[in-house]
Order: sequence, then C-alpha cells, then structure tokens
Amino acid sequence: MTKIPTSTLKRLPQYLEVLKQLKRAGLREVSTTKITVFADIHQTLVRKDLSFTGVIGNPKTGYNINELIDAIETCLNWNDTSPCYLVGVGHLGSALLGYQEFAQKGLSIVAGFDTDAALIGNVIHGTPVYSALDFGAMAKHHKIEIGIITVPPESSQLIADIMIHSGIKAIWNFTPQKIIVPPGIIVEYVDMFASLAVLSRRLAETNL
Repeated sequence: MTKIPTSTLKRLPQYLEVLKQLKRAGLREVSTTKITVFADIHQTLVRKDLSFTGVIGNPKTGYNINELIDAIETCLNWNDTSPCYLVGVGHLGSALLGYQEFAQKGLSIVAGFDTDAALIGNVIHGTPVYSALDFGAMAKHHKIEIGIITVPPESSQLIADIMIHSGIKAIWNFTPQKIIVPPGIIVEYVDMFASLAVLSRRLAETNL
C-alpha cells in the first residue's frame, strides 16, 4: 500500500467536504480549479493530493464527483469501520461518544472506560461505560486496535501504557500531554489548547 504523506491525509477531508457540497448542488463533475477555490488550497497541492486517489480527471470536464468521493474515502479507509475504545468519560469523552459523524468516517466507539463509580455501568449516547480496570482484558479479547484518550493530562501516559500493553496500535490523544510510545505505535494529537491560544491571541491583536 502506498504511504500517503500526513499533510495530504489532513487535506483530503477538506476536498471531500467540498465535493459533497458540490454534489448536493447538483454537479456531477468538477475541475481542479473549482476544488482549489472552494478548499482555498493551491492548485498544485490539490493535483498532487488527488493523484494519490488513483482517479484520473478528464482534461476538459475534470473529475467525476462520485468517483472521486469514493476514491478519497477509500484512501482514508473510511469505508471500513474500525471499532475503538475511549478512556475518560468526562465532559469531552461523553461528547465524543455522542458524535454521530464518527460512524460515517470509519470509526465506531463501542465502549467507554472510566474510574468514576457514578459513570461505570451507565450507557451514554448508546455506548456502555465500563471500569477502567476492565480495559486490558476487553481490548485483548475483542482485538481492539484504536484507543481514544480523554483523561486529565497527568493520567495520559499511564493510560497510553495500558493501551499499548493491551494491543492498541493507534492512539488518538485529546490531552495536551505528549506521550512516549514504542516504535510502531501511531499517535495523533488533538491539541485544543494550542488552537485556543492562537484564537485568543489573534482576537486580542485585532482589538489593539
């Protein structure tokens, strides 16, 4: 399988959203130029990114929208739903359990885990919550490969260690704490505080 650059992987969902909007507007074909305008990404990058899909556009009419949508979703592996476990069913964790869009993007959170006795045994947004102590045995038994961390930052490394020991191969870390993992383990960070820092500073600058 061809290794796609991380920067390309992060842009493909933008193209996908543009294509779906154009499809809803009634278009059947789209040019690279139009994608460039709506995605606000340089045309050279758009062409390079789309080349990884294997779809070849018509020089006159551009790409078939349905074909390109299917190809991008295949590249992102969104056609193959992967089950995952979430640890930390607080406000953020609970919100993620209820986010229906994940299922359309190839991710299904099948269980949540926490240390809070008030949460254990509950069903939140249709997802059962178990004791964090049960994570290892359940992950190994069900061969879960993706873990989501939404615990307090100081607990993130411990949870990551438990996940890796339980067979997790990819971790989606929603805490600002960087975690140390062995070679071969995939980690993706969602640093909301970094985004908030930029937002807050830029707003302050506009008010100077």
